[in-house]
Amino acid sequence: MNTENRLPPDLLEFSQRIPSIVWDLIIALIAILVGLIIKFIVTHLFKFYAKKETSYSFFRSIIVNLGTAITYFIPLFLLNLFLPFMRMDNAFIAPLDKTVEILLTISFAGILVRSVRILEDYIYHAYDLNKADNLLERKIRTQIQFMRKLLVVIIVFVTIAIILLSFESMRKIGTGLLTGVGIGGIIVGFAAQNSLGNLLAGFQIAFTQPIRIDDVLVVEGEWGRVEEITLTYVVLRIWDQRRLILPINYFIQKPFQNWTRSSADILGTVFLYMDYSIPLDEIRKEFDRLIVKSPLWDKKVSIIQVTDSKENAIEIRVLMSASNSSDAFDLRCYIRENLITYIQQNYPGSLPKSRNEIKDLEKYVVPKTAG
Repeated sequence: MNTENRLPPDLLEFSQRIPSIVWDLIIALIAILVGLIIKFIVTHLFKFYAKKETSYSFFRSIIVNLGTAITYFIPLFLLNLFLPFMRMDNAFIAPLDKTVEILLTISFAGILVRSVRILEDYIYHAYDLNKADNLLERKIRTQIQFMRKLLVVIIVFVTIAIILLSFESMRKIGTGLLTGVGIGGIIVGFAAQNSLGNLLAGFQIAFTQPIRIDDVLVVEGEWGRVEEITLTYVVLRIWDQRRLILPINYFIQKPFQNWTRSSADILGTVFLYMDYSIPLDEIRKEFDRLIVKSPLWDKKVSIIQVTDSKENAIEIRVLMSASNSSDAFDLRCYIRENLITYIQQNYPGSLPKSRNEIKDLEKYVVPKTAG
């Protein structure tokens, strides 16, 4: 590739005095060095502005996510611009040009992928989950997490397609595959049926949102929170820190409980089984005293009712409300423990008991013998 007429006369004369390989190395080193200098300047400018931010920083997010990608992209971009000034033979310049082009495409794809992460960081900052009523935040985060993963997959596939189509032989192979789909397409379709089903289920979940990030679910008899939603599966963090992994189409095909579908507040119940002699008014007074003291109660619902009567005991239902399921569980334990303790200390005779009545007791009394 001859571009001597593009160079200034002095530089052209200098280039002709040195061997071609040395000149080509100088061009490559200058391109890489200038690229690294530009990257250094841009990075330090972003760091300077990032220091002014106390919590979230858009510039800090750019540095963290784009730092590595820019390190490769800028030198490759400048090397691609400087390639025409090399005096390398066409037999060598063509493969080098193709290699730089492929690497530049990959590095640019990396910038796009990391840019999606920058957008996700900004939305996560704008919609923070650390608040009591975070329904809107969980909706937005569920959608943006799914869209981010989908965009990354699209960028990767498009990048691979661009690289393959840049080769003439690959274009011929692609044309042959397209014209010979037939049975192969049917086989691939059956093989990909589950994957496509999961992908479509992911779309449906992202926008209809039967579940969201941080939702409280009861699935397969397990209580937990939605920790992650991917393109193919959902991670549920169980209360004891185990992880339940479910295919994403599970939430389209099977029933499950969502305790935070429209709001996080929930009712909690405690059942007590007591003797008929239990003084209900005193139990209500103690319950009112206990629940008012507890910060877990959201001050909406608190009631005691006798919901059933059996032959040996009555069923007392204690109903209370809390702002979320975790608080409701702790509140139920607190009320249950303290009411049982109160009854044990003050009305032990009202605990459940079995009664046996014996008639004609004198028949079973052994008479005393004289002497």
